[in-house]
Amino acid sequence: MNKLKQYRINNNYSYGKMSKILNISKTHYWQIENNQRKLYYDMAIKIADIFKTKPDQLFYDEVRVRIDI
Repeated sequence: MNKLKQYRINNNYSYGKMSKILNISKTHYWQIENNQRKLYYDMAIKIADIFKTKPDQLFYDEVRVRIDI
């Protein structure tokens, strides 16, 4: 979740600050950001709200497919 990490860093938020806002442990947040814990939609919405964006903007990685005809 490199985008999430970049948003957090660009907004000067630490793991601790994010965890306090989300009311979860710092370890829990770190695990989400480092793909060690499953991210549920309700948490994705809360995180996106912090950065005033949509969950898709943060968590949806656009896949480009090349089709040869």
